[in-house]
Amino acid sequence: MDRTAHDMGTLFAQLGQASDEGAIYRFIKSHSPLPSTTQLDEANFWTPAQASFLREAILEDGEWADVVDKLNLELHSQH
Repeated sequence: MDRTAHDMGTLFAQLGQASDEGAIYRFIKSHSPLPSTTQLDEANFWTPAQASFLREAILEDGEWADVVDKLNLELHSQH
């Protein structure tokens, strides 16, 4: 069983994004707030593969769900 901690850093690495704290902060700041009508996986800045990963993480409510939910909240908030 995979016991890797799934936090923002590992999520961003999984998505192929820079995953250090500063890069994550800048990404969220530059892409938020998403309109309330835009689902996380529908945001125009994701590649099709990234969007698919995020959609599956949410639908499957699996090991990535908590951190994807956190990213969703961050991107829908004003920063």
